[in-house]
Amino acid sequence: MVTTGQEPGSRVRARLAELDLSLPAVAAPVAAYVPAIASGPHVHTSGQLPFVDGALATTGKVGAEVGPERAAELAATCCLNALAAIEDLVGDLDRVVRVVKLTGFVASDPSFTAQPAVINGASTLLGEIFGDAGRHARSAVGVAVLPLDAPVELELVVELDGPAVPAPAPAG
Repeated sequence: MVTTGQEPGSRVRARLAELDLSLPAVAAPVAAYVPAIASGPHVHTSGQLPFVDGALATTGKVGAEVGPERAAELAATCCLNALAAIEDLVGDLDRVVRVVKLTGFVASDPSFTAQPAVINGASTLLGEIFGDAGRHARSAVGVAVLPLDAPVELELVVELDGPAVPAPAPAG
């Protein structure tokens, strides 16, 4: 259900436009999983890589082939991909009442220890988009390698204003 333009009355879409950002099409899974799944009022995303137009924007290890500033930009790209997956599932990002948890993975050169600064690229963006509702718990984890040699991968958990999928109407 991702659309290319701002939806009428969508404050999140309006905020993205103010930031000169837009949501991409939902990235196709690279294995056997779905991009996002709902459980009650929460949506959990699968790990989102920094895909741009269906391809990784950059590959390599942070602290070696990829600089920390570029990696922070890639974390923001992952975040936009995660938000696109959430919107595709629930129809409208205005339903997000809180960003609960962000887990960030950074493919790191063994000497690189600034994973939190990299994941700030996503955390800062969530604050810019959602304000106080974008404040979240977080983990920033350094790893040896990520799928497809991606430098960064993110998972998001958000809380909605009610169940992600409305309850079925009573039979009658």
